[in-house]
Amino acid sequence: MDIGEQQRIRRIIDCRLAGEGKASAAEYAYFVRQYSQQVLDFTSHMVADIADAEEVAQDAFVKAFRSLDSFAGQSSFLTWVCRIAYHESLNHLKRKRLYWTSIDELPLSQDDVEEEELSSGREERIALMEEALDDLPPDERMLIHLYYYEDRPLREIAFIMDAESNALGVRLHRIRKKLLRMIKQKENEQTER
Repeated sequence: MDIGEQQRIRRIIDCRLAGEGKASAAEYAYFVRQYSQQVLDFTSHMVADIADAEEVAQDAFVKAFRSLDSFAGQSSFLTWVCRIAYHESLNHLKRKRLYWTSIDELPLSQDDVEEEELSSGREERIALMEEALDDLPPDERMLIHLYYYEDRPLREIAFIMDAESNALGVRLHRIRKKLLRMIKQKENEQTER
């Protein structure tokens, strides 16, 4: 985290302790301006409805500002807010009963197919993979997005998702296998038509 952000966070905390709410409003506005689009992009990968994703992102900022005292600077402010947004997204989905079964709750198939098939470049395979990604539960979709699309390291993803890096590595492996099974099933369904 850069020095300027550390100073802004310190000013917010100091203003709060001194009871000067309006004095810290400019500091809050800085963080919202700086990161609101990134946090909204983040939440929209888990919460499909854009209005709900906006609400979840806003809730994440509110929760972050309320608990700034607990921000230890272990990560960037953005990563910390994304961690909060991740948990807020899960809570939102659970409240709406839109949460699917996690890969960890499913038995693994003994049919271990080469993962290289996932990287097959055929256009049909790519389209099927995109469909399969949409069918994943939100937390699995987010893990795939953070690791493959945003190219974040596992330790940062672990911080956001409040999990162990090693466990996430195993989950990624399982999700890749699951995606391959889903793609093969979709291919079989297409050939049967």
